[in-house]
Amino acid sequence: MNDITRAILAWHEITARDLPWRGERDPYRVYVSEIMLQQTRTATVKRYYAPFLAAFPDPLALAQASEDAVNKMWEGLGYYSRARNLQRAMKMVMEDMGGRFPDTRESLLALPGCGEYVSGAVASIAFGQRELALDGNGIRVLCRILGEERDTGDKQVRRALAEYGESLLPQEGAGEFNQALMGMGNLVCLPKKALCGECPAAPWCRGYARGIALKLPVKAKRPEKKAEGRAVAVVVENGRVWVRKRTEKLLCGLYEFVNLPVPQGESGTDVLARAGIPAESLVPLGEYEHVFTHKIWRMEGYAARGHWDAPAGYERMDREALTAAAMPSAMNPFRRAAEEML
Repeated sequence: MNDITRAILAWHEITARDLPWRGERDPYRVYVSEIMLQQTRTATVKRYYAPFLAAFPDPLALAQASEDAVNKMWEGLGYYSRARNLQRAMKMVMEDMGGRFPDTRESLLALPGCGEYVSGAVASIAFGQRELALDGNGIRVLCRILGEERDTGDKQVRRALAEYGESLLPQEGAGEFNQALMGMGNLVCLPKKALCGECPAAPWCRGYARGIALKLPVKAKRPEKKAEGRAVAVVVENGRVWVRKRTEKLLCGLYEFVNLPVPQGESGTDVLARAGIPAESLVPLGEYEHVFTHKIWRMEGYAARGHWDAPAGYERMDREALTAAAMPSAMNPFRRAAEEML
């Protein structure tokens, strides 16, 4: 074990955060935590981890659950394709692998939604294998230590970072080292703040020595998010509200109110009128914006009471069913309005 690895592990032993999954070795529980932690803040995941495992304590329970039940437990956590892939993965474990959780990086990569990072994390943490798990935090830490100024989107750069990370892995305890890298990225080597005086890698860090730590890592500029106008209507008739289960890739399997695209130059009331909801019946609920990874929904909200033919694919829910339905956070302002109307 080299000096930098020793220093990082010693720091981690003292500073490791008290997290619900800390010290967990059950591969299913490790897998759930790592899937939840993808693109989601640790503080948010802490609120979801225990309730999710209480509802689905093992791969069989998750594999046999309904899609609606899984989505409801995931509600608000975002990136819902993770929940779909997580359930698909557990069905594969139960149906194709005889209930035996895959225990190597290669076999883990066969699971839907399991990439290089998650496979490395589960293999190292749950099964004690010497595998690197390099997430965004780890990439930032290693870029700064190496003083890497090339674009981290470049495959050769990512390979170089991975090779350096692998060279730091101890022969035993790779899982602890991987978690230490994540901890450094969360506690000292932050995206917009580098607490170099508290960092165990500071004596070896080229980014720190050259005064460029905060400029690293270098990432290619993302394309600007496209804004999309939407008209959302909470339509209530006889104590029930119109909803539909989305089949589109974005937010697939979640319920929403009437939610229609508004072409440029048109109004939300015009679009809703074409869908069969008269403009004179619409009461404004306000304008809301929801930001996704690649797009922005700019939503005009309306409420309406009446008796019209619902568009194809819609059903009517009472208040109790609406409470049980899994909806994306984009619908939260309208959900509150619907509950008041019901």
